Amino acid sequence: MRSGLLLWAAIAAFAIDQISKYLVVHVMRAAEQPGGIDVLPPLLVFKYGENRGINFGLFQGNSDAARWVLIGISIAICVGVLIWLSRTAASKLMLFCAGLLIGGALGNVVDRLLYGYVLDFLNMSCCGINNPFVFNLADVFIFAGALGLVLFDSKKPS
Repeated sequence: MRSGLLLWAAIAAFAIDQISKYLVVHVMRAAEQPGGIDVLPPLLVFKYGENRGINFGLFQGNSDAARWVLIGISIAICVGVLIWLSRTAASKLMLFCAGLLIGGALGNVVDRLLYGYVLDFLNMSCCGINNPFVFNLADVFIFAGALGLVLFDSKKPS
């Protein structure tokens, strides 16, 4: 039943990601706001972005082949995490973090399937530094999940 935690964390991460993208992109129409939508300016602004690469727009690829390669890599990572966890005595924190990572990855996979790219909308700047990059909650879940898997790995050397 411990895998239930992983499943629920993945479902929650996936749902939060997809609902947030729908609200900001389709309901708030962030793409139609040239300067973005100020939430807590400049700390948090909703700015529309289409990411055809990986995090922060790295390795942009406009081809259909690049899209399918990135979908395949995302799914392979999800399967790899599941296999790794099945072979270890994963703690509850590890299962939760794996769920975040998988839910976030699958959220971005759904975007690539539906739109051909990942919808991004979060922009954060601070202290006179204007950050040009946008990201989404799936990226946050992926990063937090991966970091948590490393930090909470019960077999890491002491």
